[in-house]
Amino acid sequence: GLAPRDIEQVAAAVRLLAAEDIPAAASLGIIDKQSLQKLKDAGLRRYHHNLETAESYFAQICTTHTYAERVRTARAAQEVGLELCCGGIVGLGETKAQRVELVKALAELAPESVPLNFLNPVAGTRLENIQPLDIGDICRTIALFRFFLPDKNIGVMGGREQLLKDRQDLVFEAGANGFMLGDYLTTAGNSVEADYALVAAAGLDVR
Repeated sequence: GLAPRDIEQVAAAVRLLAAEDIPAAASLGIIDKQSLQKLKDAGLRRYHHNLETAESYFAQICTTHTYAERVRTARAAQEVGLELCCGGIVGLGETKAQRVELVKALAELAPESVPLNFLNPVAGTRLENIQPLDIGDICRTIALFRFFLPDKNIGVMGGREQLLKDRQDLVFEAGANGFMLGDYLTTAGNSVEADYALVAAAGLDVR
């Protein structure tokens, strides 16, 4: 977790944002309840912390910490009164049953917002040879998440541009509320103008 000094620095930044009436969210990894309370008291509104994948597949992807630690952080954020943004990444080599396992775990947590990422295999990484999901699989996955999370905000994030290409509008038909604008950690996203045009072409309004 973060050192107390780091938490104090983040809290100071949150207080500056809160003073300007700017809604503050944070994504700081595994963190204890006491630190989350300090950030909440400073004005933090939302904490982002994905489960990433199904519990039964987690150890195949991550060995630095446990799935239980991720769940504990997510629940601690809720316990101190923060909104929770919690989702995962699909297409890591998990089975379809494990995708259901993930979405059922998310439904149990009931976060306000659910970011749904799709693996875009990157050369030089351990998953570089994974076969990317096709358009049908992506749409069925979005629909699965909507079925289990009927009243939550589901956003399609990483992998949208690279995997859906000229059919990115399908995320709305499949059940997503929206998507992320801009670039990602390892890949470039669409221009903001292109994404606004995509939303308009789908007959939807930007919120």
